[in-house]
Amino acid sequence: MKRLLALGVCLVVGIELLALILHGRRFLLAAAGVALALVLLNVRRYLGRGNEPAAESDYDDLGDSLRRWLATTETTIRWSDSTRADWDRHLRPMLARRYEMTTGQKQSKDAMAYHATGRMLFGAELWEWVNPNNVTRTGDHRPGPGRAALEEILRKLEQI
Repeated sequence: MKRLLALGVCLVVGIELLALILHGRRFLLAAAGVALALVLLNVRRYLGRGNEPAAESDYDDLGDSLRRWLATTETTIRWSDSTRADWDRHLRPMLARRYEMTTGQKQSKDAMAYHATGRMLFGAELWEWVNPNNVTRTGDHRPGPGRAALEEILRKLEQI
């Protein structure tokens, strides 16, 4: 910005000196005005860069984000209909995080209150599918609770 202004002042002074040297005094005012207008237009363009409205997202960007969301949702539904090991590995940590964020309960602060709130919110049956301490370490290949249980858990989290 300082460089632009310094160059502008030099341009105006240079044009005035050139007009005086060439004895074209009748063009002095017009030449200085044109030089000043060029400098002011460049200053305006320089200052206006940060004020331009952000370009709207391309439709491809919006479509890509929608496709990613849809793929994530489909994967989550597949995990809910899969085995207990998949539920424990993928869905239980996500649901436990959402439970902690929604209720503000932290297992590290008060484990008894954490579990009591979970049982009150979800009921004993659904809490067992959200409880982060109920993970089987044996890689259980029995079926998970299914899509209906996931839907019910998410519905209860939204109601808080």
